[in-house]
Amino acid sequence: MSDAFVARSLEEVRFWSRIMKEHSLFLRLGFRCEDTLLINEANQFYTIFENIESRANHFTLGTDPNTIKRFNAEVHNAVSHIWLFKRKVLGLILTCKLPGANNFPLLVDHVSREANYFRNRLTELNTGRLEPLPDAIIDENVFFLRIMADHAKFISHLLDPSERKLIDQANNFSEEFDQLLFQARDLESMRPQSQTVPLLDQFLDQNRVSVKSLRDFKKTARDLIAACRIKSIIHPLLADHVFREAEHFLFIIDVFENSLTGRTSQ
Repeated sequence: MSDAFVARSLEEVRFWSRIMKEHSLFLRLGFRCEDTLLINEANQFYTIFENIESRANHFTLGTDPNTIKRFNAEVHNAVSHIWLFKRKVLGLILTCKLPGANNFPLLVDHVSREANYFRNRLTELNTGRLEPLPDAIIDENVFFLRIMADHAKFISHLLDPSERKLIDQANNFSEEFDQLLFQARDLESMRPQSQTVPLLDQFLDQNRVSVKSLRDFKKTARDLIAACRIKSIIHPLLADHVFREAEHFLFIIDVFENSLTGRTSQ
């Protein structure tokens, strides 16, 4: 169990600390030049999570589990603070105190949900209270399907209005993932009766197909943005950021599939 705890902790912290670091950058880029206090705060969080990411990458699977437990607690504290920062920014936007800034309210809420997810994951790891598999399958999919739906909306709104075909594709993905999220919430409300292996297996299979399609669309968009072949205000790092989150969701689906059925997903 100690080896599994270390491996899982390092996997989560390495992935999500990079995500938190990049959130700090994206928020900073969306502030107005006069928002110096917010810009400085975002820069501080960037440095904090860059340091956490670096330290996590220097730990190994042979690291003492107690060391990792203390590290997780330290990271939890940092994530709690960036969550508060994100919610503060959201409040400022929704009360019209940052007119002219370029952070969508939904984007700020989105990144705060991811911080809360990361914080909860660290708590689960340190307390050893991971959800039973049937609950984890539903809850993780409810969370990530909403994240994927949000991504499609952000892409649609950050593309230049003249990129009509790509906007249509992004809007179609938004609708598709909204529907998948509704289905997931229906399954959620039907539990525990809905938590049969055949239903959960079908649930994972259906979501995998859609996530793969969205992942491929994000990869294409990322490559086109990097090559300056489409018109948008999407930062190249943001394009790569949302691609990596889709890849992460696919990884989670495959882990669930293998745990549920004992077979390796293709």
